[in-house]
Amino acid sequence: MIFDPKTADVRRFFCGIWSKHGQGLPLTPIEDQALGVIQRHPEYHADLSDVDRALAAEYPIDGGRTNPFLHLSLHLAIAEQRSIDQPRGIRDSLAALERRLGDAHAAEHQAQECLAETIWQAQRSGQPLDERAYVERLRQRAGLPPQP
Repeated sequence: MIFDPKTADVRRFFCGIWSKHGQGLPLTPIEDQALGVIQRHPEYHADLSDVDRALAAEYPIDGGRTNPFLHLSLHLAIAEQRSIDQPRGIRDSLAALERRLGDAHAAEHQAQECLAETIWQAQRSGQPLDERAYVERLRQRAGLPPQP
């Protein structure tokens, strides 16, 4: 089952974490994990500093700017996938990609591209997300052979 929060909920979540961090307030474990992702992306800090502006912002595909909330959410999704190795094989594939690139954050960005392409294919075809294709895309970027 895929968790499907509303756009406003996601934006409030990330803005709330940034606000709590700025105020020195305690964070829940998931908020602490998200803060780590936020801290690796200083280019998004201004986007997170004003929840009303964040709620009103639009990030059209042809606008030339990455949606910071989608980007941060994908980081969290990939961290969760890795932690439970779901889809099966993602943990080893990510580890191999990290070794190949020598940078865990860069590997996560590559995984985001694989995940986004897989989601796009599922939406385009009207089919469920093809987890095997997702892992295979990641394995290919890691330089691993296809799974049997």
